[in-house]
Amino acid sequence: MPSLTRWRFQALLALAILPVAGYFFAEVVSTNFDIGFPLDDSWIHLQFARNLVSGNGLSFNPGELVTGSTAPLWTALLSVLFLLPSNLVFTTQLLGMVLHLLVVHASGRLAREFGLSRGAAAVAATMVAITYWLVWSALSGMEIPLFTLLTLWGMILHLRERADPDRPQLALGVIGLSMLARPEGALLLCLAVADRFLAGVRRDKEGALSFARPPWRALAKGLGLALIAMAPTLLFYWWVGDSPLPTTFGAKTDAGRTFLPNPHYLYLVLGIFFKPQPYLTMLAAAGSVITVKRLGGSQDRGLLPALWIIGMPLVYSLLTPIGRHMLVGNFGRYYFPLFPPLIVVGMIGLVPLARGIGSFWKIGGVRLPVRALLLVLLLWPTLATLINNTRLYTRNVRNVNSSDVAMGHWVREHLPPDAVLAVVDIGAIKFLGPQRLIDLVGLVSPDIQVYMRQAVSRNDPLGQQGVRRYIEEKQPDFIVAYPSWYPDITSDRASFKPIYRLEIPENITMAGDELIVYTTPWNRWAASSEVKDE
Repeated sequence: MPSLTRWRFQALLALAILPVAGYFFAEVVSTNFDIGFPLDDSWIHLQFARNLVSGNGLSFNPGELVTGSTAPLWTALLSVLFLLPSNLVFTTQLLGMVLHLLVVHASGRLAREFGLSRGAAAVAATMVAITYWLVWSALSGMEIPLFTLLTLWGMILHLRERADPDRPQLALGVIGLSMLARPEGALLLCLAVADRFLAGVRRDKEGALSFARPPWRALAKGLGLALIAMAPTLLFYWWVGDSPLPTTFGAKTDAGRTFLPNPHYLYLVLGIFFKPQPYLTMLAAAGSVITVKRLGGSQDRGLLPALWIIGMPLVYSLLTPIGRHMLVGNFGRYYFPLFPPLIVVGMIGLVPLARGIGSFWKIGGVRLPVRALLLVLLLWPTLATLINNTRLYTRNVRNVNSSDVAMGHWVREHLPPDAVLAVVDIGAIKFLGPQRLIDLVGLVSPDIQVYMRQAVSRNDPLGQQGVRRYIEEKQPDFIVAYPSWYPDITSDRASFKPIYRLEIPENITMAGDELIVYTTPWNRWAASSEVKDE
């Protein structure tokens, strides 16, 4: 890869703002300045943050503590934004942009820690900057860039401490802190500890391996710092929910059904990586082999990034519910934080190939800049998907605005403030409306999960009959749902009468193409039986 001076590398990092700025400008134009988020989950985070800053703790319905937030550190950061006199959506997106730039910088640092040249590190940082799912994440209002940044710096510090156990043991503490941004940080912590043991591998001149004594004292210090970072949140989860895990674990997983990785799931994850990063996804396999071969030698940098990008899909493939949706998050967002380490490991595989082909090829008297052409070939699919998927991002935002956000405004203006609503998508509807919500998915109403599990069968994979029993027990005044999500329930017009309908044009984001308000037999207020459309 071509060499870059320090100032050129820093200038390249400064240009990383252009993709996110371009996406934001496209959103402003597409929504006519009605900026928003591409997921309803972003509003869930803001609701938790608003309750936190107002003194109601980690609650969704004020006064009802719940372990529904998988990102309490992100919640804490968002709560600060409520103190600023500015547009909350914009400041949330601005925070994501800043974190994205820090992710780009950290990606370059991680590449340098692996011994890559400044030019190769700049290429890696550029690939991170233009990966469209990371740009999408920067403006999403989600915790993705925060978690990505913490995991990258955890790995950077890990590499330094692995080489020098006498350094202050901060890496495991940073990785432990990442658990407060995403629970997957627990896996990275385990992998980091395992990689510290691999630091004891030694290779002699003949290539024979031996194992030195593990750095127990350094490990103990690092794990103690990680425990300090994690303990308050884990104790809160245990106190409120009788489990160290957030309620989302029970709502989205079904552990214990299988002991073998799901090949279909792994193929799905590969597709998430392959579309924006086809070459580096393939080269990451070669990069992983190179890092293994370096173990015990002078170029040994450990295996943590490679273990991370391989281990997380394998573990999640065991947790993916059988007969339900694949556990990758909306659009595969659980895996977006793996793009930077994937790119770095891919670059480790690419550099020997680039060196092998030379800088120029002479064909018929013409000198071809082969490495420059290789760089163009590398950048092209990533840049093309970045440009082409601008419409995807803006369409996501419009879908959320025309469904949950619009419904939030409607319930605030048309339904009694002390009504109880049973809702499928809880974020924007609760943030914008004053009514108490019951969560039919179980993120903030975890007691529904027992009803759903008991009712799950081959003919009822979503446990709709369990949801029906839960509704009958809780007796909400209204139901706000996508009829395609729970068709057996919403089709019972004798019990649940539609009173308001929202059509969602060109929907690719939400659970259905229409969102409907239903009155229930327990409604405490007179409600029109006429179906209204908007």
